[in-house]
Amino acid sequence: MQIKTRSKALTFAHARARILNPSSRIRALGRSVRPRPYAPNRVIPTSLPLESASTGLTGSKRLPKLPRGLTANPRRPVNRESLCSSGLALVIGLGWAIAGAAQEANLKWRSADMTKEIGSYTPQRLKLSTNKPVSLKKVPDNLTAPLYGELKIGPKESPAHCFVLVDEPEGKPSRLFVDANGNGDLTDDPAPQWKDKKISGSGGKESVVYMGEAVVKIPFQSGTVDAQLGVYRFDKSDPGRAALLDSLFYYRDYALKGDLTLAGKSYGAMLVDELATGDFRGQEADQSSGVHLLVDSNGDGKFDSRREGYDIKQPFNIAGTTWELADLTADGKFKIVKSSRSVEEIKPAPELTKGAKAVAFTAKTLAGKPVKFPDDYKGRVVMLDFWATWCGPCLAELPNVIDNYTKYHEQGFDILGISLDRENAETKLANFTKEKKMPWPQIYDGKWWEAAVAKRYAVESIPFMLLVDGDSGEILSDPNTRGGRLGPAIQEALAKKKSAK
Repeated sequence: MQIKTRSKALTFAHARARILNPSSRIRALGRSVRPRPYAPNRVIPTSLPLESASTGLTGSKRLPKLPRGLTANPRRPVNRESLCSSGLALVIGLGWAIAGAAQEANLKWRSADMTKEIGSYTPQRLKLSTNKPVSLKKVPDNLTAPLYGELKIGPKESPAHCFVLVDEPEGKPSRLFVDANGNGDLTDDPAPQWKDKKISGSGGKESVVYMGEAVVKIPFQSGTVDAQLGVYRFDKSDPGRAALLDSLFYYRDYALKGDLTLAGKSYGAMLVDELATGDFRGQEADQSSGVHLLVDSNGDGKFDSRREGYDIKQPFNIAGTTWELADLTADGKFKIVKSSRSVEEIKPAPELTKGAKAVAFTAKTLAGKPVKFPDDYKGRVVMLDFWATWCGPCLAELPNVIDNYTKYHEQGFDILGISLDRENAETKLANFTKEKKMPWPQIYDGKWWEAAVAKRYAVESIPFMLLVDGDSGEILSDPNTRGGRLGPAIQEALAKKKSAK
């Protein structure tokens, strides 16, 4: 007998925010927020290195020097003690023949630069203290205002222990020291990267965040490997982040990457230690183990964590067959076997590039009027605007949206808003759109990131906009055209429609 369970992509407990050029600020800096997903639903948008959800801050912050499109995965940063690494390539080959049932996998250890490929990260929170740990043997000279933290990383039976020290002299640059080799001596380790970046902090005042990378060592039974961690700390003088005075944040920049073969077909794959524990067996938890298998099931060379990411403790369906991982080890070796359970296959995201067809749908507006998209917009160019009243970057974009609507509406331009506001926000949304003079209709179902239309469009960050031809349903602009590019894109779309008559 097969047990039917609802398939779900991996989902993180918070939102992830797209990391962009630090310029605009609203609530917390940023241009878009996303829920990035290994377990849909929960999101507290934020984008530079994320702060703890307990601070109550939302919005998005910026992480400099990371490519456009990279996202922070503000899962509630975990108050754990872990950090360390070094360098050594560990090839983890998988491919067992077990009564013909196990599938082949070949994943290799990648010690650094994997955050860019994964496209997101989940910040972990390390608590700092002015008390020097008793087992810390040696510290650098000339310390002025040291804060200490002790970290563990590696297999839970025998993790590596290493110390972290942040020295923050008043009016002078911050310094970071990491006991990479775990010997209790902070004077014999490679200096981690640690640079300052000015951002807009609370009340619009300039704030400084320090960020960098540190290499630590993970002591697997199969051999010790280097693992790079991204590290950052918010400005201690920012009153809006007073709750983070004792916090250092870090995230994994390592992973296992390669390919696996399922039913004779090869797929690109990655195994990701999202919580940076250094143990790929993950946590024993009902909702998420914190370790995820990413499978490029549509072969586009990218990993869509919402549709191609699977918790290692859960079965997953690819090409109609349900699989699961077995005999997973701390260093990421595993078997892939057919599951006795059955879950639905997660369909790939729709193609939303310029020239493709928009996804048709029917819905009801906030005012109760039925909408059939795109049929109800014959003769018009319509912009689907996915947004929310809680989304700082959406509010930052709003004046631009209103200006373009006012300028081009009489020429044949319309907007259909799709709100990702939470439940019981009908009155708030109605009042907000009236106050901001947003006359176009809004679709709202109160399901947040699970909003029906947003799911059909595989929306992973907001604001998200698409210009669509109301007659043909053709997408007339590059995905998410906004800011200074929105006006010219509307002009081009209107001109194309006019010339087609």
